[in-house]
Amino acid sequence: MTDDAYMARTLALAERGLYTTTPNPRVGCVLVRDGAIVGEGWHARAGEPHAEVIALKAAGARARGATAYVALEPCHHHGRTPPCDEALIAAGIKRVVAAMQDPDPRTAGQGFARLRAAHIETLCGVRETESRELNIGFVSRLTRGRPWLRMKIAASLDGRTALANGQSQWITGSEARRDGHHWRARACAILTGIGTVKDDDPQLNVREVETTRQPLRVVVDSRLETPPAAKILTGGGTLIFCARDDAARSKALRERGAEIVVLPNASGKVELPALLAELGRRGINELHVEAGHKLNGSLIREGCVDELLVYLAPCLLGDTAQGMAALPALASLQARQKLVINETRMIGGDLRLLARLV
Repeated sequence: MTDDAYMARTLALAERGLYTTTPNPRVGCVLVRDGAIVGEGWHARAGEPHAEVIALKAAGARARGATAYVALEPCHHHGRTPPCDEALIAAGIKRVVAAMQDPDPRTAGQGFARLRAAHIETLCGVRETESRELNIGFVSRLTRGRPWLRMKIAASLDGRTALANGQSQWITGSEARRDGHHWRARACAILTGIGTVKDDDPQLNVREVETTRQPLRVVVDSRLETPPAAKILTGGGTLIFCARDDAARSKALRERGAEIVVLPNASGKVELPALLAELGRRGINELHVEAGHKLNGSLIREGCVDELLVYLAPCLLGDTAQGMAALPALASLQARQKLVINETRMIGGDLRLLARLV
């Protein structure tokens, strides 16, 4: 097998931590000696052993003289666990092949430097694109100080997300809704607006796929209008961003276990870029948005959106129905928001699009 093939196996192992590793990256490790895999591992969750340590334990003495394939540069820093570069050196690894450099400034090339100082051959960049995609939120948080924001939209073929009276359940089929829960589960947090809370009273949790971790629920609620009985508060821990505090309303919401953060902008609304920075500070890698057209439009206008996850149903709702995002009228086509469509796939009877904003 080639470096590329072994790295494909490494990334498949890393993907097993898709729902659980936050705020850490998704990392796998494969140890190969004399053309045979002698140890494998993947990181499951923060505070538990890293992929390299698990693979080294599985290999035992067979690790000496082996090549280690890792999805990310071995860490150089002491965190909740010891540095992996030292563990590889101590085990007698002779070569390390990584998919990409760690964007964490505590490592960022220093892991490779330490390995080379110990006369271990290093190679970086094998299947880098796949590793970066798998850890796109981690990379975003470490390099931009904010999570990767993925906006999920379920719409008719003419781009309508709800009737004029707000009715929206259900435009897409059950398979698309289940697929949407997969994307919820991989996210660190799910964000919505007060309009959706009042209109739909969503739970905004993961129910359709198996997961051991529920994402943080986040509400943009400028005037603190979230009803204390709202389902999104069930279980506590919901984070509510507002533009101005109200002692009585705050008290009622905190009694339901919510945390209130006041982040006003000059217009008396929530400062959305600052919201993203705050979530990044809290270790949120991927932010999944399921909101109405008004908040969707605000997030796009303020440059907060990285990716659109759109499910298009084979139906038409007409011009009076609500659109995907409330955006200002354009005077010229040159001012349009451009997208790059990265993937199209049928999910049941609906078409799923993944598109990134240019």
